[in-house]
Amino acid sequence: LPSLWQLVYPHDFRLTEKEKTSICYLSFPDSYSGGLGDTQFSFRLRQSGGPRTSPFQDDGRYNREAPLALQREAAHYFGYVYFRQVKDSSMRRGYFQKSLVLVSRLPYVNLFQSLLQLIAPEYFDKLEPCLEAVCNEIDQWPPPVPGQTLNLPVMGVVIQVRIPSRVDKPGSSPVKQFNQENLLPAPLVLPSVHELDLFRCFQPVLIHIQMLWELMLLGEPMVVMAPSPTVSSEMVLALTSVLAPLRYCCDFRPYFTIHDSEFKEYTTRTQAPPNIVVGVTNPFFIKTLQHWPHILRVGELRMSGDLPKQVKVKKLAKLKTLDTKPGIYTSYKTFLHKDKSLIKRLLKGIQRKRPSEVQSALLRRHLLELTQSFIIPLEHYIASLMPLQRAITPWKNPPQIRPFCQEDFMKTLEHAGPQLTCVLKGDWLGLYRRFFKSPNFDGWFRQRHREMTHKLEALHLEAICEADIVAWMKDKSEVEIVDLVLKLREKLVRARCQHVPVREETLQRVGLYIDTIIGSLPEDLQAVLHH
Repeated sequence: LPSLWQLVYPHDFRLTEKEKTSICYLSFPDSYSGGLGDTQFSFRLRQSGGPRTSPFQDDGRYNREAPLALQREAAHYFGYVYFRQVKDSSMRRGYFQKSLVLVSRLPYVNLFQSLLQLIAPEYFDKLEPCLEAVCNEIDQWPPPVPGQTLNLPVMGVVIQVRIPSRVDKPGSSPVKQFNQENLLPAPLVLPSVHELDLFRCFQPVLIHIQMLWELMLLGEPMVVMAPSPTVSSEMVLALTSVLAPLRYCCDFRPYFTIHDSEFKEYTTRTQAPPNIVVGVTNPFFIKTLQHWPHILRVGELRMSGDLPKQVKVKKLAKLKTLDTKPGIYTSYKTFLHKDKSLIKRLLKGIQRKRPSEVQSALLRRHLLELTQSFIIPLEHYIASLMPLQRAITPWKNPPQIRPFCQEDFMKTLEHAGPQLTCVLKGDWLGLYRRFFKSPNFDGWFRQRHREMTHKLEALHLEAICEADIVAWMKDKSEVEIVDLVLKLREKLVRARCQHVPVREETLQRVGLYIDTIIGSLPEDLQAVLHH
């Protein structure tokens, strides 16, 4: 295996031996592939060996401003692979096989695969000097700032792409305000930094899109069995994107091999399969993952002028042989009825020869509306748990956010449920009850609770700024005043460390308040507090 690992650039990029081994195995097709030529695919890898400092120090600003699905990962790496296989009689196997892998913590699949298309053919020809030149150019790139359009020069081409922001309206198409700035040659404009061609990815399962959406929403364990790492990784990434703007909070592996360090963990039958979507290509997995509750078997993706053959839902018991036919092997019964109007619109698009990107936009819009119909009642309910603003007074700790009560939420659905925005009928209550047990609910709730706590903190700081501090101090003992100073200081530090959304002038005024209070105290106490 060490002979597979030829070169790391930049040279000072530190990986553990375990990570190097995993990257090597994940960078090549796991099962025999007679196909010659170039292929591209992606993987996701658990970091090993403890936390590491990132070369990009931005105090967390990027993650605060980026959409949740595009945040920089702390405990995983993404790998973007360009694999070449050509006949070569001088090689022992009769083939030349090589992969160039780009490793990043950012899920920018479109940007990085486009970058590899430019670099890899040149690299296979010129090797290290090519990578050195490319890395020098990439070193000059601006950092990714959500909401900004970046011009990224590399190898005589300028890639132009906009980094999405959390404040973008969900479902809006990328802003067409690319600054041409008379760039010559004309830039290579990427419509999205990360979005896949959903219509192409999902074409064999379009009639089951709602079942797949429910399985993703509930964080169910799923295996995608595909003929190649390309199909496997695209299908897994497409599946994890169907909940946008809700974050998919479970684990996912776009491409997974029998050599992976988590292989035993996922194939054991002594415990239930983990909440993960895993993409595989080796037929061996049909046997080892038979006990998983949902297995999606797909063939090669081929775009044709007609609706591709749709896979059938089959019983898991039929998943026995190595020549298992494409299908969704599951006993899952959907909570919601199928939306036939979506399939009709997509069929009409095929008949009218609509471009794939138009069909993808239609599919993405449908999934977005479905997710929003499901999540809006939850958003309304959680907002009602916030204390009233008039209950926030300057000299008392802010009131607590009321606890989330599932039964109280269920009672709100009769008048303010998904039926207000979605025509789909079905057991919405059952779907919510099952959702409450999933990692996706836990992730959504933690995120919202953190945001509300920060909002309360900001409102409390504003209330303190509006208060008459001198009047409050008149009848207070030194002990109470010192206690207030310490509490205000702690609030200031917390607000800055946690990036509480409060105006800078508010924080400065609280700082002045602290100085004013300290100035009114005897000199010995002033010295202690200044110290």
